[in-house]
Amino acid sequence: MESTVDGFSYGLVTPLVAYLMACLGGALGLRCTTRAMADARRRRPAWLALGTAAIGSGIWTMHFIAMMGFAVEGTPIHYDRAMTFASLAVAVVMVGMGIFIVGYWGASGTALFTGGTVTGLGIASMHYLGMAGMSLDGRLEYDVPTVAVSVAIAMAAATAALWAAGQSRGFLWSVGASLVMGLAVTGMHYTGMAALDVHVHGTSEPATGEPATALLGPMMVGPLAFLVLAGIVVIFDPLVVAGGPAAAPAERRPGVPARPPVHSSPARRAPHARGPVEHRSRTPQRR
Repeated sequence: MESTVDGFSYGLVTPLVAYLMACLGGALGLRCTTRAMADARRRRPAWLALGTAAIGSGIWTMHFIAMMGFAVEGTPIHYDRAMTFASLAVAVVMVGMGIFIVGYWGASGTALFTGGTVTGLGIASMHYLGMAGMSLDGRLEYDVPTVAVSVAIAMAAATAALWAAGQSRGFLWSVGASLVMGLAVTGMHYTGMAALDVHVHGTSEPATGEPATALLGPMMVGPLAFLVLAGIVVIFDPLVVAGGPAAAPAERRPGVPARPPVHSSPARRAPHARGPVEHRSRTPQRR
Protein backbone atom coordinates (compact mmCIF):
# COMPACT_ATOMS: atom_id res chain seq x y z
CA MET A 1 0.00 0.00 0.00
CA GLU A 2 1.12 3.56 -0.64
CA SER A 3 2.18 5.28 2.57
CA THR A 4 2.33 8.91 3.64
CA VAL A 5 5.77 10.49 3.28
CA ASP A 6 6.69 13.34 5.62
CA GLY A 7 9.84 15.33 4.89
CA PHE A 8 9.29 17.83 7.72
CA SER A 9 8.72 15.66 10.76
CA TYR A 10 10.70 18.17 12.88
CA GLY A 11 9.05 21.20 11.29
CA LEU A 12 11.29 23.84 9.74
CA VAL A 13 14.29 22.96 11.92
CA THR A 14 15.87 20.42 9.58
CA PRO A 15 15.32 22.44 6.35
CA LEU A 16 16.83 25.58 7.89
CA VAL A 17 19.85 23.80 9.38
CA ALA A 18 20.36 21.91 6.11
CA TYR A 19 20.24 25.18 4.17
CA LEU A 20 22.80 26.79 6.49
CA MET A 21 25.16 23.83 6.07
CA ALA A 22 24.85 24.02 2.28
CA CYS A 23 25.62 27.76 2.43
CA LEU A 24 28.61 27.22 4.71
CA GLY A 25 30.14 24.55 2.49
CA GLY A 26 29.41 26.61 -0.62
CA ALA A 27 30.91 29.80 0.84
CA LEU A 28 34.13 28.10 1.92
CA GLY A 29 34.44 26.16 -1.33
CA LEU A 30 33.84 29.17 -3.56
CA ARG A 31 36.31 31.36 -1.69
CA CYS A 32 38.96 28.64 -1.93
CA THR A 33 38.27 28.29 -5.65
CA THR A 34 38.57 32.05 -6.14
CA ARG A 35 41.82 32.02 -4.17
CA ALA A 36 43.17 29.18 -6.30
CA MET A 37 42.42 30.96 -9.57
CA ALA A 38 44.34 34.02 -8.36
CA ASP A 39 47.31 32.10 -7.01
CA ALA A 40 50.46 30.60 -8.48
CA ARG A 41 50.17 27.22 -10.11
CA ARG A 42 52.25 25.46 -7.48
CA ARG A 43 49.71 26.23 -4.73
CA ARG A 44 46.59 26.07 -6.86
CA PRO A 45 45.94 22.31 -6.41
CA ALA A 46 45.92 22.67 -2.61
CA TRP A 47 43.32 25.44 -2.69
CA LEU A 48 41.18 23.59 -5.22
CA ALA A 49 41.34 20.40 -3.13
CA LEU A 50 40.30 22.34 -0.03
CA GLY A 51 37.39 23.92 -1.93
CA THR A 52 36.36 20.52 -3.27
CA ALA A 53 36.27 18.95 0.18
CA ALA A 54 34.38 21.94 1.62
CA ILE A 55 31.61 21.87 -1.01
CA GLY A 56 31.37 18.06 -0.95
CA SER A 57 31.18 17.92 2.83
CA GLY A 58 28.68 20.79 2.93
CA ILE A 59 26.19 19.29 0.48
CA TRP A 60 26.54 15.80 1.99
CA THR A 61 25.91 17.13 5.50
CA MET A 62 22.98 19.17 4.18
CA HIS A 63 21.42 16.07 2.61
CA PHE A 64 21.55 13.91 5.71
CA ILE A 65 20.48 16.66 8.09
CA ALA A 66 17.42 17.07 5.88
CA MET A 67 16.96 13.26 5.89
CA MET A 68 16.75 13.29 9.69
CA GLY A 69 13.40 15.01 9.23
CA PHE A 70 12.23 12.39 6.72
CA ALA A 71 9.70 9.83 7.96
CA VAL A 72 7.43 7.24 6.33
CA GLU A 73 4.19 6.20 7.97
CA GLY A 74 4.11 2.51 8.85
CA THR A 75 7.83 1.70 8.78
CA PRO A 76 11.08 2.83 10.41
CA ILE A 77 13.96 3.91 8.18
CA HIS A 78 17.45 2.46 8.41
CA TYR A 79 20.58 3.40 6.47
CA ASP A 80 23.32 1.25 5.00
CA ARG A 81 26.72 2.43 6.22
CA ALA A 82 28.68 1.55 3.05
CA MET A 83 26.22 3.27 0.72
CA THR A 84 26.16 6.34 2.93
CA PHE A 85 29.95 6.65 2.82
CA ALA A 86 29.89 5.96 -0.93
CA SER A 87 27.55 8.93 -1.46
CA LEU A 88 30.06 11.20 0.29
CA ALA A 89 32.91 9.86 -1.85
CA VAL A 90 30.93 10.37 -5.06
CA ALA A 91 30.11 13.95 -4.05
CA VAL A 92 33.74 14.84 -3.32
CA VAL A 93 35.16 13.17 -6.46
CA MET A 94 32.67 14.61 -8.96
CA VAL A 95 32.59 18.06 -7.38
CA GLY A 96 36.39 17.98 -7.46
CA MET A 97 36.43 17.19 -11.16
CA GLY A 98 34.24 20.19 -11.91
CA ILE A 99 36.19 22.56 -9.67
CA PHE A 100 39.58 21.52 -11.09
CA ILE A 101 38.28 22.02 -14.64
CA VAL A 102 37.21 25.57 -13.86
CA GLY A 103 40.26 26.21 -11.67
CA TYR A 104 42.69 25.50 -14.51
CA TRP A 105 40.73 26.47 -17.64
CA GLY A 106 38.69 29.41 -16.35
CA ALA A 107 35.07 30.10 -15.46
CA SER A 108 33.81 30.76 -18.97
CA GLY A 109 32.80 29.00 -22.14
CA THR A 110 33.23 25.26 -22.52
CA ALA A 111 35.19 24.88 -19.27
CA LEU A 112 32.40 26.49 -17.23
CA PHE A 113 29.71 24.40 -18.92
CA THR A 114 31.67 21.17 -18.45
CA GLY A 115 32.66 21.93 -14.86
CA GLY A 116 29.14 22.99 -13.90
CA THR A 117 27.62 19.91 -15.51
CA VAL A 118 30.01 17.50 -13.78
CA THR A 119 29.59 19.25 -10.41
CA GLY A 120 25.78 19.28 -10.73
CA LEU A 121 25.72 15.61 -11.65
CA GLY A 122 27.89 14.94 -8.61
CA ILE A 123 25.41 16.70 -6.34
CA ALA A 124 22.49 14.79 -7.84
CA SER A 125 24.40 11.48 -7.69
CA MET A 126 25.15 12.04 -4.02
CA HIS A 127 21.46 12.62 -3.33
CA TYR A 128 20.10 9.58 -5.12
CA LEU A 129 22.90 7.29 -3.97
CA GLY A 130 22.15 8.33 -0.40
CA MET A 131 18.48 7.58 -1.03
CA ALA A 132 19.46 4.16 -2.38
CA GLY A 133 21.17 3.49 0.96
CA MET A 134 17.82 3.67 2.77
CA SER A 135 16.39 0.40 4.04
CA LEU A 136 12.70 0.19 4.94
CA ASP A 137 9.81 -2.23 4.77
CA GLY A 138 8.59 -1.09 1.40
CA ARG A 139 9.42 -0.12 -2.17
CA LEU A 140 10.61 3.26 -3.44
CA GLU A 141 9.32 4.69 -6.71
CA TYR A 142 10.34 7.94 -8.40
CA ASP A 143 8.52 10.23 -10.79
CA VAL A 144 10.99 10.53 -13.67
CA PRO A 145 10.10 14.09 -14.85
CA THR A 146 10.46 15.43 -11.30
CA VAL A 147 13.81 13.67 -10.95
CA ALA A 148 14.94 15.30 -14.21
CA VAL A 149 13.94 18.71 -12.84
CA SER A 150 15.96 18.10 -9.66
CA VAL A 151 19.05 17.17 -11.71
CA ALA A 152 18.62 20.28 -13.88
CA ILE A 153 18.41 22.44 -10.73
CA ALA A 154 21.65 20.91 -9.44
CA MET A 155 23.46 21.52 -12.74
CA ALA A 156 22.23 25.11 -13.01
CA ALA A 157 23.17 25.85 -9.39
CA ALA A 158 26.66 24.39 -9.81
CA THR A 159 27.29 26.31 -13.05
CA ALA A 160 26.15 29.60 -11.53
CA ALA A 161 28.26 29.04 -8.42
CA LEU A 162 31.41 28.24 -10.39
CA TRP A 163 30.84 31.27 -12.60
CA ALA A 164 30.56 33.45 -9.49
CA ALA A 165 33.76 31.94 -8.10
CA GLY A 166 35.63 33.02 -11.23
CA GLN A 167 34.56 36.66 -11.06
CA SER A 168 36.78 37.64 -8.09
CA ARG A 169 34.54 40.50 -7.05
CA GLY A 170 35.17 40.35 -3.33
CA PHE A 171 33.99 38.58 -0.22
CA LEU A 172 30.40 39.83 -0.23
CA TRP A 173 29.98 38.68 -3.82
CA SER A 174 30.95 35.12 -2.81
CA VAL A 175 28.67 35.25 0.23
CA GLY A 176 25.74 36.15 -2.00
CA ALA A 177 26.68 33.38 -4.43
CA SER A 178 26.86 30.85 -1.59
CA LEU A 179 23.38 31.86 -0.37
CA VAL A 180 22.01 31.28 -3.86
CA MET A 181 23.91 28.00 -4.15
CA GLY A 182 22.62 26.82 -0.76
CA LEU A 183 19.06 27.66 -1.77
CA ALA A 184 19.41 25.82 -5.08
CA VAL A 185 21.03 22.72 -3.55
CA THR A 186 18.43 22.54 -0.80
CA GLY A 187 15.70 23.10 -3.38
CA MET A 188 17.17 20.29 -5.47
CA HIS A 189 17.02 17.99 -2.44
CA TYR A 190 13.37 18.66 -1.68
CA THR A 191 12.46 18.52 -5.37
CA GLY A 192 13.99 15.05 -5.46
CA MET A 193 12.09 14.08 -2.33
CA ALA A 194 8.86 15.30 -3.94
CA ALA A 195 9.48 12.79 -6.73
CA LEU A 196 9.43 9.90 -4.22
CA ASP A 197 6.53 7.53 -3.55
CA VAL A 198 6.83 4.78 -0.93
CA HIS A 199 4.75 1.60 -1.05
CA VAL A 200 4.90 -0.01 2.40
CA HIS A 201 4.58 -3.77 2.71
CA GLY A 202 3.57 -3.69 6.38
CA THR A 203 5.09 -7.07 7.15
CA SER A 204 8.33 -6.67 9.11
CA GLU A 205 11.16 -4.42 10.25
CA PRO A 206 13.88 -3.41 7.75
CA ALA A 207 16.27 -6.32 7.36
CA THR A 208 19.49 -4.31 7.08
CA GLY A 209 20.96 -0.95 8.03
CA GLU A 210 21.03 1.18 11.15
CA PRO A 211 18.63 3.84 12.47
CA ALA A 212 19.30 7.41 11.43
CA THR A 213 19.96 8.61 14.98
CA ALA A 214 22.54 5.88 15.56
CA LEU A 215 24.33 6.22 12.22
CA LEU A 216 24.04 9.70 10.76
CA GLY A 217 24.77 11.67 13.91
CA PRO A 218 28.26 10.23 14.55
CA MET A 219 29.05 10.15 10.81
CA MET A 220 28.43 13.87 10.44
CA VAL A 221 30.96 14.78 13.11
CA GLY A 222 33.86 14.35 10.66
CA PRO A 223 32.50 16.59 7.86
CA LEU A 224 31.39 19.20 10.39
CA ALA A 225 34.84 19.26 12.00
CA PHE A 226 36.42 19.59 8.56
CA LEU A 227 34.20 22.55 7.69
CA VAL A 228 35.27 24.26 10.91
CA LEU A 229 38.95 23.73 10.07
CA ALA A 230 38.41 24.95 6.51
CA GLY A 231 36.69 28.03 7.89
CA ILE A 232 39.73 28.75 10.09
CA VAL A 233 42.04 28.50 7.05
CA VAL A 234 39.83 30.90 5.09
CA ILE A 235 39.53 33.39 7.95
CA PHE A 236 43.28 33.60 8.47
CA ASP A 237 44.10 34.07 4.80
CA PRO A 238 43.73 37.82 4.13
CA LEU A 239 43.46 37.47 0.36
CA VAL A 240 40.55 35.06 0.65
CA VAL A 241 38.61 37.41 2.90
CA ALA A 242 39.45 40.61 1.03
CA GLY A 243 38.88 39.02 -2.34
CA GLY A 244 41.53 41.17 -4.00
CA PRO A 245 43.21 39.77 -7.07
CA ALA A 246 46.67 38.40 -6.59
CA ALA A 247 49.21 39.01 -9.27
CA ALA A 248 50.47 35.61 -10.32
CA PRO A 249 54.27 35.52 -10.52
CA ALA A 250 55.75 35.45 -13.97
CA GLU A 251 56.71 31.99 -15.14
CA ARG A 252 60.45 31.60 -15.76
CA ARG A 253 61.04 30.20 -19.23
CA PRO A 254 64.33 29.65 -21.04
CA GLY A 255 65.44 32.77 -22.85
CA VAL A 256 62.71 34.96 -21.32
CA PRO A 257 63.63 37.40 -18.53
CA ALA A 258 61.62 37.04 -15.32
CA ARG A 259 60.84 40.77 -15.32
CA PRO A 260 60.54 43.18 -18.20
CA PRO A 261 63.52 45.50 -18.60
CA VAL A 262 63.17 48.86 -16.90
CA HIS A 263 63.46 51.77 -19.29
CA SER A 264 64.69 55.02 -17.93
CA SER A 265 62.80 58.18 -18.67
CA PRO A 266 63.98 60.38 -21.56
CA ALA A 267 64.96 63.11 -19.17
CA ARG A 268 67.49 60.80 -17.46
CA ARG A 269 69.12 59.35 -20.54
CA ALA A 270 72.81 59.83 -21.17
CA PRO A 271 73.75 62.78 -23.31
CA HIS A 272 74.76 60.58 -26.22
CA ALA A 273 71.26 59.08 -26.29
CA ARG A 274 69.47 62.36 -26.93
CA GLY A 275 69.93 62.21 -30.66
CA PRO A 276 72.17 64.32 -32.92
CA VAL A 277 73.58 67.51 -31.47
CA GLU A 278 73.55 70.56 -33.64
CA HIS A 279 76.99 72.13 -34.03
CA ARG A 280 76.98 75.81 -34.78
CA SER A 281 79.94 77.20 -36.57
CA ARG A 282 81.26 80.36 -35.21
CA THR A 283 82.40 82.80 -37.90
CA PRO A 284 84.35 85.85 -36.97
CA GLN A 285 82.21 88.91 -37.04
CA ARG A 286 83.29 91.68 -39.29
CA ARG A 287 83.70 95.03 -37.82
